[in-house]
Amino acid sequence: MKTALALSLLFFTSSALAAVIGKDVSYKAGDTVMKGFLAYDDAVKAKRAGVLVVPEWWGANDYARKRARMLATEGYVALVVDMYGNGQVADNPQDAGALAGNVNKNPPLALSRFQAAEHFLAKQPNVKKGEIAALGYCFGGGVVLNMVRVGEPLKAAITYHGILATDVSVKPGSIKTKLRIFTGEADPLVPPEQVEAFRAEMDNAKADYMVVSYPGAKHTFTNREADSYAAQFGLPLKYDPAADKDSWTRTLEFLRATLNND
Repeated sequence: MKTALALSLLFFTSSALAAVIGKDVSYKAGDTVMKGFLAYDDAVKAKRAGVLVVPEWWGANDYARKRARMLATEGYVALVVDMYGNGQVADNPQDAGALAGNVNKNPPLALSRFQAAEHFLAKQPNVKKGEIAALGYCFGGGVVLNMVRVGEPLKAAITYHGILATDVSVKPGSIKTKLRIFTGEADPLVPPEQVEAFRAEMDNAKADYMVVSYPGAKHTFTNREADSYAAQFGLPLKYDPAADKDSWTRTLEFLRATLNND
């Protein structure tokens, strides 16, 4: 009886100690300190695939960290990417637009900051070499797609209610990354003509991609805070639990199919 109790306590203690670790991290892009968030399951001792999480225009906030933790529970090593420097976040559309605009209008800056995060994640001792994917939300989705367009070596890239328009020209056969695009049919920020232009661009590039468009879904459909943002700032946003659940299920299936995480 005592032995069984001791074994039970040992198992409980080991299980309790094995948990998702989430920690603030710093790295540099040029002279700028970037402040991200790294999440992984410390019960997984083998090297694992890494996933970059590029946030909405609000910056590397709690929502992006939540997604990183969700990836960590699935056995990935996830890094929330700081695209603004010094961990800047915004709590209103004016500041968010200014921060996102500074990155969008400076492609070399965007590339250097994305690459800095990519290199930092790749150097983690628990990350497998060459097994890196990226998720992007809204503004972050546009960032991820532009990184794919310029040839960043990602095995998979996924965007949610991401901006699909771009000024980057893509040559046929140049996109090697496999893509999944989740968008809302009722999203005024990513209207049907933008989706169709993206499809034509990817077809011309001979890319391996899939677009999933959710009927009735609006912008920011994966974020539970969307309704609050909409009410507070008058933005055309709305959380859609069905689209959120389906896109995440498809995401995990896609990552399992494209990344070597054994």
